[in-house]
Amino acid sequence: MEVNHVELVMSAVQPSQYPTTGYPEIALVGRSNVGKSSLTNVLINRRSYARTSSQPGKTQTLNFYNVEDQLYFVDVPGYGYAKVSKTEREKWGTMIETYLTQREQLKGVVSLIDARHAPTAADVQMYQWLAYYDLPTLIVATKSDKVARGKWNQTISQIKKTLALPTTDNIVLFSAPQKLGKDAVWQWIEQQAFGEE
Repeated sequence: MEVNHVELVMSAVQPSQYPTTGYPEIALVGRSNVGKSSLTNVLINRRSYARTSSQPGKTQTLNFYNVEDQLYFVDVPGYGYAKVSKTEREKWGTMIETYLTQREQLKGVVSLIDARHAPTAADVQMYQWLAYYDLPTLIVATKSDKVARGKWNQTISQIKKTLALPTTDNIVLFSAPQKLGKDAVWQWIEQQAFGEE
């Protein structure tokens, strides 16, 4: 998709605040500081539209980005950040679960994992949870430029093994500076959102 128009239309914490336009939605999930904002910025051809924060755990709402009046990217609060209180984490958990399990417009989830390390326990938990609810999921291994090219196959194998994925079809290596993986991610998003091959 050629992106010229993007707008952050709302930040929501409950269903009554979600958009009502009916556009398909793609959620972006991942640990704090895994690179969700960087991925969003590359996908929408902007340098710093989605704010990259030096403070992990800063996004505390579901942020809906209207892309070309055709679909929404939904930035979900990062998980696994220790400095957030337990009550706060539980509140986020409920908000995220409500959105991911009840939102009819949700067509797929892009789950971001840091390519430099094996998926964390929280990554595994998130993937198992998405699989349990049968949500179409694309695993995007971010920061791949920080991994030697010769180790990319090893990275993919490690993610597949740790998450117990049936195949590697739904893993894309991504690098924001090099825009590596951008087309593959868009292809998956368009297929989920619009049924386009």
